[in-house]
This record gives sequence, structure tokens and C-alpha cells, in this order.
Amino acid sequence: MQMSPQKRATVVSTTVATFLLIIKLFIGVASGSVAVLASAIDSLLDMGISIFNFFAIKKSEESADEFYQYGKGKVQAIAGVIEGTVITLSGAFIIYEAIKKMLYHKPTALLFPSIVAMLISISVTYFLVQYLLKIAKQTDNIVIKADALHYKTDLWSNGAVLLSLVLVYLSGWDMIDAIFGLGIGVYIIYSAYEIIVEGVETLLDKALDKEILESIDSIITSHKEVTSYHWLKTRSDGVFNFVEFHLVLQPNMILLEAHRIAEEIEDEIMKLDTNRKWVITPHFDPYDDEDMNNALLHGKTLMELEKNKF
Repeated sequence: MQMSPQKRATVVSTTVATFLLIIKLFIGVASGSVAVLASAIDSLLDMGISIFNFFAIKKSEESADEFYQYGKGKVQAIAGVIEGTVITLSGAFIIYEAIKKMLYHKPTALLFPSIVAMLISISVTYFLVQYLLKIAKQTDNIVIKADALHYKTDLWSNGAVLLSLVLVYLSGWDMIDAIFGLGIGVYIIYSAYEIIVEGVETLLDKALDKEILESIDSIITSHKEVTSYHWLKTRSDGVFNFVEFHLVLQPNMILLEAHRIAEEIEDEIMKLDTNRKWVITPHFDPYDDEDMNNALLHGKTLMELEKNKF
């Protein structure tokens, strides 16, 4: 069975993270550099997260069944929230190590090997980020976007580590390493926020982007045989885009014609995002019953609605 691009991306990420972990952990422990050790811990987390992401994507790609009739796409959102939380915890640990070094004035050794290790890390991470961004653009997958953002953060943090090591090498002032480690920790926590927010928004069924909603509105209203529409609702689980709406058509229109109109509208909507699958559910109305639908949505019964007419 052929591996999907997003699954392949997680395998590549895991391999790269493992390679970088071995290099940075050895140098970080031997040199006593908080910045390098922090980067090694981040690579360890990268490896674990990439392995987790592989299984999350594998699960999300499973077909719908009798128990999960809408599929398991939201597994990706759960993975994004977990990844963001783990990144936040790693940032907090780095801050702890930096403060400890400031308090106890631990020296930094093996500066030149540490600099070489970080140069290798930056080079490898740069190419990984470019690859992940390419796959994220192709698939619009929240897990791969989170991974790309994570490794892009690593790229900046590795650059900061390298700069701190060079400055310590030139000045002999070990406190620079701790200061940069502190800054890297704060930046990592800040970067995780975006990943967590996107995952939570997907779990809470946030509507599709405003641009897509406007395009859907234009597609429906521009159809010459549609009188009007209402109750447009959208969401995404990371794999499927779900859309439902009520179409107001001529009362005497036969079902076959109504179905044709709906299919024409669906075909145009699906062109708005070819990276994801679509589940579009139109409802046919002979008149605009939006007020009644809204009343029912807010808990009113049909009996109460009939009383309000008199």
C-alpha cells in the first residue's frame, strides 16, 4: 500500500529528529551548554511528536464506519493540541535550565564542537522545513502544518543557540548562553500557541475561512434558479470540509430538477479547496423558513411557533 505524502513527511521528520538528537545530546552533556542541551531536548520531543503524528495521520485516514460515521479526521486536531502542549512544556523546561545556570554560574565547555554541531543542525533543519512546508501546502494537513511550524521554530532557536555559542567563544562570558537559552524557551512557548489554537478551533467546529464562506455565498446566490438560501453552516475536521445549507427553490419544481441544481452548486464549491474532501448537504425549501429554523434552534417548539402567529 502506497504511503500518503503526509505519512511520509512524518517518517522523514522522525529520522531527522533522531539524527539531530544524537549529535546535540552528546555535545550538550559533554559541554555543559544550556542552549545546546535545550536544543537536544527539543529534538527528543521532535522525535516523539513525529512518531505520534504518524499514527495520528494513519488513524485520521481510516474510512468512516458504523461507529464513527463522519470519519476520524479530528484525530489530527487532537494531535495538534497535544503537540502544542508538549512544545510548551519543553519551552518551560528550557527556561528552568537557563535560570538554574544563571544562579549557579555553570561554565560552558567544548565550544567549537558545539558550534559545529549547531551548524549541522541548522543546515539539516532548513531542508526539512522546506520539505514540510511543501507537503503542508499540497495537503493542507493540520498535523504537517504544526510540524512545519515546529521545525521552523527550531530553525530560529538553533540560530540563536549558534549565536550564543559564538559570543561565548569570543567573549568568554558564560552568562550569554543562559540568556539565549531563556529567550529560546520563551519563543518556543509563544510559537506553540498558534498550534494549540488551530487544533482547539477544529475540535470546536469553527467555520471555514471567511474567504471560502464569501465564495460559497457567491456561488449559491449567482445560480439563476435559486430564489434565496439560508442557514449556511460549515466546519472542517482537517480531512473533510462539511457544508450544509437550505436552498429556496420554486414550490412546484420537481425533485429531479432540485437535485440537478444542488449538484451544480456542489461542483463549484468543491473547486474552492482541492486539498480536502467535501461533504455537502443541501436542504430544499419551497419558501424561506429561516425564522422558524432559528426559533427551533433556540429551543422553541412547533406549538409555541403556532401560538405566536395569532
